[in-house]
Amino acid sequence: MNLDKIDRKILKLIQRDASLTASEIAEQVNLSQPPCWRRIKRLEDEGYIRARVGLLNRQKLGLNTVIYTEVKLTANGRQELHAFEERIREVPEVTECYVMLGRVDFLLCIVTKDMEHYERLYRDVLSQLPGVQEFNSSVAMSEIKLSTELPLDAI
Repeated sequence: MNLDKIDRKILKLIQRDASLTASEIAEQVNLSQPPCWRRIKRLEDEGYIRARVGLLNRQKLGLNTVIYTEVKLTANGRQELHAFEERIREVPEVTECYVMLGRVDFLLCIVTKDMEHYERLYRDVLSQLPGVQEFNSSVAMSEIKLSTELPLDAI
């Protein structure tokens, strides 16, 4: 399906504030509530809207450390990609995991309370993952930009 201008406006509004009602969205996109609700439902049914969530303030919760970890698998480890992926999905501190092209196989974003927590996580969990040859971690010193909003004007 191609998204029209109104669909993109609806998606922009929802990704900024998922708590908006269909009536509030309808008003902002110049539709009446029933057709707006149907569009939102269609966008959900077709998978454009995966979920409506609340974004938490990690610093307020004491989760002050963000670490980006590159993971390189052994030659044999590459045959166990599925096992690695299954295990990494179970680690709550890993908030993002990407398969990479290039010199590393995976990139992880890890959120922890502090470096001590990360060290325990590394020793007890990450270093035990199957097929891993090497980890290379970088600690984020400060956050300049964090956004969950996709660039809808680019589509």
